[in-house]
Amino acid sequence: MVGEDPHSFQVDLTNCDREPIHRLGRVQGFGFLIGLSADWIISHVSENAGAFTGLEPQALLGEPATRLLTPDAIHALRNRLQHVRPGGHPEIVQSLVVENAVYDVSIHVSNDTIILEFEPNDKRDDITRHISDVQQAITRMSRLPTIDAVLKFSVRFAAAISGFDRVMAYVFRPDLSGEVVAEAAVAGLDPFLGLRYPASDIPAQARELYVRNPVRSIADVSEDGYRILPVASRPDQMLDLSNAVLRSVSPMHLEYLRNMGVGASMSVSLLINGKLWGLLALHNADARALPQAQRNAVLLFGQMLSLLIEGRLAQEDNRFQEEAADLLSAVSRSAASRAGVNEMIIARAEYALKIMSADGLAVITAGHVETTGTTPDSEALRLIAKRLNTLPSSRVHATSELQSLVPEAETFAERGAGMLAIPISKSPRDYILFFRREIKKTISWAGNPEKPVIASGPNGARLTPRASFEVYKTTVKGQSEEWSPSQIRAAEQFRITVLEVVLRLADEAAEERRRASEKQELLIAELNHRVRNILNLVRSLIAQTSPGQIDTAEFARVLEARIQALSRAHDQITRENWSPAPLKRLIETESEGYLLDRADRLLINGDDVMLAPAAYSNLALVIHELMTNSAKYGSLSDRRGTVVVHLTRRSDQSLDIHWSEKGGPVVKAPTRRGFGTTIIERSIPYELNGTADVEYRMEGVVARFWIPAPHIKGTPKAAPETKSLAEPSDAALALEMPDRLLLLEDNLIIALDVEEVLTDLGIKKVTVCGEVASALAAVDEGVDCAMLDINLGSETSFPVAEALLERGIPFVFASGYGDATSLPASLAETPILSKPYDREAIVRSIRSVMPGSAPSRPPQSD
Repeated sequence: MVGEDPHSFQVDLTNCDREPIHRLGRVQGFGFLIGLSADWIISHVSENAGAFTGLEPQALLGEPATRLLTPDAIHALRNRLQHVRPGGHPEIVQSLVVENAVYDVSIHVSNDTIILEFEPNDKRDDITRHISDVQQAITRMSRLPTIDAVLKFSVRFAAAISGFDRVMAYVFRPDLSGEVVAEAAVAGLDPFLGLRYPASDIPAQARELYVRNPVRSIADVSEDGYRILPVASRPDQMLDLSNAVLRSVSPMHLEYLRNMGVGASMSVSLLINGKLWGLLALHNADARALPQAQRNAVLLFGQMLSLLIEGRLAQEDNRFQEEAADLLSAVSRSAASRAGVNEMIIARAEYALKIMSADGLAVITAGHVETTGTTPDSEALRLIAKRLNTLPSSRVHATSELQSLVPEAETFAERGAGMLAIPISKSPRDYILFFRREIKKTISWAGNPEKPVIASGPNGARLTPRASFEVYKTTVKGQSEEWSPSQIRAAEQFRITVLEVVLRLADEAAEERRRASEKQELLIAELNHRVRNILNLVRSLIAQTSPGQIDTAEFARVLEARIQALSRAHDQITRENWSPAPLKRLIETESEGYLLDRADRLLINGDDVMLAPAAYSNLALVIHELMTNSAKYGSLSDRRGTVVVHLTRRSDQSLDIHWSEKGGPVVKAPTRRGFGTTIIERSIPYELNGTADVEYRMEGVVARFWIPAPHIKGTPKAAPETKSLAEPSDAALALEMPDRLLLLEDNLIIALDVEEVLTDLGIKKVTVCGEVASALAAVDEGVDCAMLDINLGSETSFPVAEALLERGIPFVFASGYGDATSLPASLAETPILSKPYDREAIVRSIRSVMPGSAPSRPPQSD
């Protein structure tokens, strides 16, 4: 940029993205850096190394590593170097002695340089305790019901284990802006919960470093850092410190933090499937450098938290995919119904809308539009389809801002602001379109998201970070909720499934046309045959209705009754009936045209069943043919024969029908297979996947049919309604709670649980301490009541109890030993709350010591 016209240099947010923050040539001051060549010669050293070692940094350059490190130290470092992967995270060597001081050393390789970073070892730091706290926290979080609950607990735990003033759970949105979804902060700080930060606040290269190095500590934002010697003249000649613990900070980011009033910060990356999903952001008002062991415990917690969130998200995605698979299976199976794509999709629209969290659905096929739910009108839908025709036809298109694709969508945003389009053909273009309504919402930004441009410095205009973080609200219009990656994946599977169904339907349609042509020829021939049969049947009715002694009026009445019965039988075959109907009524109706007042010649045994419409029509045709044949040739062709029909339900709810004729003339098997015989023998197997067996015995026809269970639609008795009575809620515990309570508890997880209970009970300020010194300081500041864990590892809470006793402040003890705890004589009457305890036990204990209550030991918890 030197020599350029400052006014011609274009300044935008991509300038931040181009800043080489991993090659700044400086380190932070809470440690020092040494760079070694492959043969262990000192090639780089930070200028603050002398403050730690007492050696002149410039003099170390070009010297062998033994000038600074003992052979034992070099041996330990070489062993650890075996585990370092190129570009991987640093390995740790703890308690390494250098120039009579003890350091924790991070070692990694950057290009051809071995990077050693030295931090003073804090002997007071108990890594075992930190790891134990993390394990307990993860166990606790694994039982929480939602990701939101997990994040709320995580910020409280991170604040407790790190001691930082504020901890935020910061989650990235699809537009790369970030939102604070959980926060824990000390009293007096303005809340950041719910605030949004623009994507420009974290430049692209910073996001990449968050992935490569999941923990980042800035100990003092007022510090510019210390140069690495020799000083390089260009950024590309500087060491790549992407994985360095001590890597210095961009001046712009330091200015940004100072504008926020932050003295020190730390961030822990939340990585889901290798991608940056969010951050735990820790801020402190003053400079603060965590010892390496404590920092690594926070890192471990962040890694375990990431795995926990990743598992929860995977569970949610699996549930979604299972529901989507059910929908796809139903659509695929529906191809057997030979319905069009429109009918198939619209028939399952309610389930599809639920899965896709959409408000409306439109199907456009061959220019025909069908809709359900809330969608734009047909004219707008055709306009959208026309615009979609310019996009690739082989993938799903999703947008939460439809007007960015179709500007006219601004006029119908309330009916369709977001759209997910699934192309289901190439030519002509057909689509399934899901729509979401507009969601007008107000976003609270942490300051104006637009960074101002100012002219300063030798290079002219440059961007400066925002100086104000006051809440800045914007209203979003014309947008819907974002479509999730799971929904987009499901839509792609939906596209493939529908395409398969469309191709299958096309093949079946061609086959159906061929079969229809053949069937038409058969029906024309059969129609001629049926007309002749009807004429013959009418003639037979007339003949059978002509006894020797009957007058004309009676003859007309009987003949009319038989013709009406025959008409009702044909109605059963041809009538469109879309609800289940009883089988016995079908058989009786079909027989009326032949039996009239001799109904006792037909006997139907067994329980009646309800037949599905398709099966009902099929059985009507079969029974009609059986009746017709019996009236022509079998037991109903004279006045003596009978027909017995027996209905039997199997254990799988399928049905056996047994037809037997007796008492009629001698039966002969037909010499030709006519249409009627074909219907009887083949209709049920072909149409209903059942079986049919017909025997022509001399004494009469015997036929057996089996109807599969799906065609049997019984009407089971409705289960009696039961009303679930809500359990009465527990009576609220009436208790005048203190305003300020001291909680002295060295177990971090127990302390967090009890703090939450006490806050819920209405206590305005709960001061949590883990050791005697901080508890005594809290007593001096003023409290109204206290809960004291007796055993605090290497000390007891008795000094705090004595201080409270002197001031007349009520308190209770907590102990895992219960009544077996031995108390000093001055404290012997103090109530003891036995661990483990619950909310009610806590309430009883506080009640027992508050003014106006008789002092007594509370009941021991179970």
